[in-house]
Amino acid sequence: MANRLFRKKSVDQILSDAEHGGSGLAKILGVRDLISLGIAAIVGAGIFSTIGLASYNGGPAVSLLFVFVAFACVFTALSYAQFASTVPVSGSAYTYAYVAFGELFAWIIGWALVLEYAVSNMVVAISWSQYFVSMLEGFGVHLPKWMTMAPGYALDAHAKSLEVGAAQLENIEKVALQAYETAPRFFDIPIIFDMPAGLITVLVTALVYIGIKESQRASNIMVLIKVGIILAVIFGGIFFVKPENWTPFAPNGLAGVMSGVAAVFFAFIGFDSISTTAEECKNPQRDLPRAMIYCLVICAVLYVAITLVLTGMVNYKELNVKDPLAYVFSYVGFDHMAGIISVTSVIAITSALLVFQLAQPRIWMTMSRDGLLWKKFSTIHPKYKTPSFATIVTGFVVAIPALFFKMDFFVDLTSVGTFFAFILVCAGVLYMDHSGISKKSKFKVPYINGKYIVGLGMIVALILTYKYSDENLSHWLEMGSAKILIHKSLVIIFWLTWAVMSVMSFKYNFSLLPVIGVLINLYLMSELGASNWIIFVIWLLIGLIIYFAYGYKHSKLNKRATES
Repeated sequence: MANRLFRKKSVDQILSDAEHGGSGLAKILGVRDLISLGIAAIVGAGIFSTIGLASYNGGPAVSLLFVFVAFACVFTALSYAQFASTVPVSGSAYTYAYVAFGELFAWIIGWALVLEYAVSNMVVAISWSQYFVSMLEGFGVHLPKWMTMAPGYALDAHAKSLEVGAAQLENIEKVALQAYETAPRFFDIPIIFDMPAGLITVLVTALVYIGIKESQRASNIMVLIKVGIILAVIFGGIFFVKPENWTPFAPNGLAGVMSGVAAVFFAFIGFDSISTTAEECKNPQRDLPRAMIYCLVICAVLYVAITLVLTGMVNYKELNVKDPLAYVFSYVGFDHMAGIISVTSVIAITSALLVFQLAQPRIWMTMSRDGLLWKKFSTIHPKYKTPSFATIVTGFVVAIPALFFKMDFFVDLTSVGTFFAFILVCAGVLYMDHSGISKKSKFKVPYINGKYIVGLGMIVALILTYKYSDENLSHWLEMGSAKILIHKSLVIIFWLTWAVMSVMSFKYNFSLLPVIGVLINLYLMSELGASNWIIFVIWLLIGLIIYFAYGYKHSKLNKRATES
């Protein structure tokens, strides 16, 4: 059984399956289209929404967190690029795991990618709804409040009003209370939902269903608009920057800065979605690696610049708002610019929704082609040349939760699945180098021998942590074993992984850059809350049940092995 669970697909086998399997996808994407799709995915709800909360918690120093996270993503992007040049087929990290670690890990990573794309799209749809409602109100159109938010917000506001009184509620809570009080009732249950979030998901799904060419054109136009407005914010905002707003630079210390990890990392997820379009690229082995690196560098520069401008225009304490870019110009009295930003933000966030909605069906299509999901998921529309059934299912999976769930429920959960995928891709490059598969790669991660560097780096990190960290050895001893297990288990796993990597790097001369990618992603993982990990583990358990109930029996790879 173990042999069947961890049976790997060879690169030649994957390429042959894609070539002779009759995927039927249209090959029309060039490097500029891929860069556009990458920017569309990365520059979305993160820069227009979650960047405000991260700045509120960390102050101007959050700009350094963007640099750090971009730094982490570069190592991951290099690893993705090597895999994409070696295995230029749809499937992203799922396909790469099939090559490096075998079928069970491929399923797990595919299931984690479902979480990344579907859940992140729910966040994007909800964020889009907030900007859209604000834009309509700017034009004097006011939708009923009970049609514009998740029921959880209204129920929380109602409960709080009963406890402390309506007068004590914040403005946003008063709006939620209004939704509760004005909502129609069904057996005295208030009917509250986020209609714009569901509606935009349906419309974008319809566009993705119609075709990759139409999606690419729409994406290119929207990317031009949103990059233009971001540059306008940067260069226009410079004139309103007050250097005193950058002091103190890190008002809440390192803890405050790192508390924004989930929000900042959420801003960067999406560059991996480029690899899901491999079978629709004209020259995937050349263009995919270039596009990944280019779009990541471009977006990192934009994020750092705009964070410094925002925190320079207003005090960081003012940035805990859902539309920070529009807010800062309203704050300095430039209402005309704020209105333009509100309108273009709707367009910008739509492009991010489009790319994620494009990526998810292609993951399912690839898993179905391998026999791990129902055959219907790999159906290609005869006219539109898109994975039609998988696209429709994706629309339902995203639209229904977006109608009823809070945005903050999803943000951290998205990051957990993404970190997990990134770690396996970086580790997969180490396997490719060790097994000789890298000889087939047209792009390779630059090799730096980590034989001594990884171990020496760990010794230096331990010394610095002991000397400068607030959580020294005495603090850990005071916590007790139970609390350490609950709150610090991921930190322990991080150090153990580094120790194992040190030994293996010394023994096998591991390439340094993928090792750094593994360690940085694992460290960022350890900064997320335990509750997110519990939900993620439950999600993986559900995935394993589906795999053993269906995928294990219908796997084409295992059927071939049995027949031979």
